[in-house]
Amino acid sequence: MAITSSHPQATSTASPAAPAGQPAPSAAYLAYLRRESRRQTLVQVSRAGLLLAFLVLWEVLAKTQVVNPMLTSYPSAIWPTFLDLARNGNLATHTWATFEATLVGFVVSMVAGVAIAAGLWWSDFAHKVLDPFLVVANAMPKIAFVPIFYIWLGSEYSVYGMAVAISIFITIMVAYEGFRGIDPNKIKLARTLGASRWQVLRLVVLPGSVPTLLAALKMNIGLALVGVIVGEFQSASEGLGFLIINGSQVFKLNIVMTAIVVLGLLSGLMYLAIAWLERSMAKRYG
Repeated sequence: MAITSSHPQATSTASPAAPAGQPAPSAAYLAYLRRESRRQTLVQVSRAGLLLAFLVLWEVLAKTQVVNPMLTSYPSAIWPTFLDLARNGNLATHTWATFEATLVGFVVSMVAGVAIAAGLWWSDFAHKVLDPFLVVANAMPKIAFVPIFYIWLGSEYSVYGMAVAISIFITIMVAYEGFRGIDPNKIKLARTLGASRWQVLRLVVLPGSVPTLLAALKMNIGLALVGVIVGEFQSASEGLGFLIINGSQVFKLNIVMTAIVVLGLLSGLMYLAIAWLERSMAKRYG
């Protein structure tokens, strides 16, 4: 006897998109997915439109002399400057110098910061002693250290020193708060099962602090870049910061704006790399 359309299972498998053994998505869920897709498209279009409107406004204001183009440059003048710098190799050299220093400062500050935060978690006495000093060091304007680093480390390595100085203290405090935020019941359970303090740190605290450490990564990549640029402003002979300060001294604003645009692209690419790492880690620890 043939099964009629009134059978309850006939309507539950109406969607061809449902995998075998799983119920078909409801109409409300499909409508939600369509709304989210439209929303994401609208967000992307709005971003592109906002950027385009900014560039057009910048171009028009400079061309109509509402703002002085000698002081602000304008988008159509930046592209030829970009090509000129790219052809003579200066752009690649300066961009690589900034990227390399940022990467070194970022890695050193993350590794050292997490290690120090782990030490503070390990010894509550050390945390109570050092906490006010860390707060004060983080609040100090790091640009004051530039001449000191220049004397101590020289013109080349002072840039790395600035990158580490700006980012390491916030890394320590953020990582430590993440370690302290671990559920104490999990730590008690691990200790009850015979785990040593090192095993608790390695198997419970560090994996449980992955979201906090990823947030520290996002902050640190920007802070390290700020430190590098500040250092290049003061003492470097290459890098995007040097290109910016050198161009401003000779009133070549096209070079300054080109370097700023490249700096924005570089920071955006590094942020996207961290975001990709965050998604990858979320699949593993989510």
